[in-house]
Amino acid sequence: MKDFRVFNKRNYLVLFSILLLILGLDYKIQSSLVAPKVLGEDVSVVSDYPALRANINPDISARGIVIMDAQSKVVLYSKNPNLRFSSASTTKIMTAVTALENFKLNDILTVKDATAEGVILGLKEGQKITFENLLYALLLPSTNDTAFVIAQNYSSEAKFVNEMNKNAVKFNLYNTHYQDPAGLQDDGDYTTPLDLARLASIAMENEMFAKVVSTKEKIITDTNGNIYPVKNLNKLLGTSGVIGIKTGYTEGAGQVLVTGKKEGSHTIVIVVMGSEDRFGDTQKILNEISGNITYLPIHP
Repeated sequence: MKDFRVFNKRNYLVLFSILLLILGLDYKIQSSLVAPKVLGEDVSVVSDYPALRANINPDISARGIVIMDAQSKVVLYSKNPNLRFSSASTTKIMTAVTALENFKLNDILTVKDATAEGVILGLKEGQKITFENLLYALLLPSTNDTAFVIAQNYSSEAKFVNEMNKNAVKFNLYNTHYQDPAGLQDDGDYTTPLDLARLASIAMENEMFAKVVSTKEKIITDTNGNIYPVKNLNKLLGTSGVIGIKTGYTEGAGQVLVTGKKEGSHTIVIVVMGSEDRFGDTQKILNEISGNITYLPIHP
């Protein structure tokens, strides 16, 4: 029995030594795989990590709020960020993003079966108009008929909406769904403040989208020269560094506003949902974050 115990002790020691050797080799291998230094690489390069200098607690009516740095997608402040709301006309942000992937600005689209519900440009069946002009009418006065014209010229409205939902998955907007391109279906068109802020951040990376939503007024025409003056519904545009983005309203959704604010080289996205005063709420947030954002050096 004594020899058996000695044998076991020796085996344990051998096994323990082998284990240490394996762990040591694994550590060396992993170390060589993680962040290898490239010749000439400056390892002191830093990134800008956004943070609030002082905490904020805006006294506003909105049930859902997200303040996000567009470049990093870092959330600076939130209230019910994952609560689902009807997206209302902020649906048109995804409509525009999806359309910009599939149409050229000078593509001529034909009015097939435009809706007469809600805010409309007043297009008639058979009219022809460029995608660029439709884009301005879609995002400035938020016309519903232009959303349907865009969707129906893709292939079919259903297939276009399917592409919108595919983009939601691609952008990791897992609490977002679309039922129509205009945002008229309160039950089927829904998102969260967090998802909406992320979508807006992605949309603003597109130069044409950013140009359109920063426009206050525009004169657009169809191919026959019929004139349509369009005006941006965002009352805050051009004040407090605001550069866009999109309004939204239905009875089910309440007031919704997605705002882009320029902060140095960064863009800050503010989302308020379920608001009773979207412009007043957003202005209070703008006042609280003005001069209150810092960018911390983060070493890799």
